[in-house]
Amino acid sequence: MPKKEADLTALENEETAGAENRSADIAEAPGAEARGEETTVGRAELEQLKAEYDQLKKERDALLDRLARLQAEFENARKRAEKEKADFKDFAVGSVVEQFLPVLDNFELALKSTGSLEQLRAGVELIVKQMEEILRGLQVQPVATVGEEFDPRHHEAMGSVEREDMPDQHVAEEIRRGYRLREKLLRPALVRVVSNPKQTSE
Repeated sequence: MPKKEADLTALENEETAGAENRSADIAEAPGAEARGEETTVGRAELEQLKAEYDQLKKERDALLDRLARLQAEFENARKRAEKEKADFKDFAVGSVVEQFLPVLDNFELALKSTGSLEQLRAGVELIVKQMEEILRGLQVQPVATVGEEFDPRHHEAMGSVEREDMPDQHVAEEIRRGYRLREKLLRPALVRVVSNPKQTSE
């Protein structure tokens, strides 16, 4: 009996030691540790992604706010430019009209005049000279016509005149005066052009 009990005790001790070894092996298994690491890494990645999302959201909101401010500034600048343009136009027109008001006054005085026809004509001639002086002050010059070679850039032909005392294709008569502002043509001069039969036959 004592020998059998000793054998049973030894067997139980071996089984207990084997169970402990198996538990230790399971605890040390690579899969269990990896699963724990995966859980930790997953949480860290989620936190990092959330932080990046929050940062991008802040940057987007800041850009939208900046865009709204730029749009408002652009609209205000456009309105200011339109107002300045209108003010400048009013100023320019006003300064020109102001110079022509004395001319209008003189025309009204001429219409009220009871003088002779010659006196009225002399008065109108003075008014025309006054207007020409104002135009010169505004850098407006008449287009040269009679005696000049016909130039379609500045002249508009209203017919031809047969003459032998002037070169062919030169301006013989001015029907309506043309004007230019410095180098810009305001309106062409209406003219009649010379047709010289001697030169055309040659």
